[in-house]
Amino acid sequence: MSAVASSSAIRPLSGFPAGVDVLWEPQRRIVWNPQEHTHEEHEFVYEISWIGELGLWRTFLRSHHKVNG
Repeated sequence: MSAVASSSAIRPLSGFPAGVDVLWEPQRRIVWNPQEHTHEEHEFVYEISWIGELGLWRTFLRSHHKVNG
């Protein structure tokens, strides 16, 4: 692959500002606890951010814990 082809393959998409802030998305899910043999409610928090250099969104699991209640 030539240098010209590889540099043109990744182009920023129009319509997204250069400095998109990071978003935090919490999700509650029921998961299986194999030690207790029960279902539990857990909260997962995802960090979502725009990677302008790659022209894509990145989702990263930041934390996860059992919901008490």
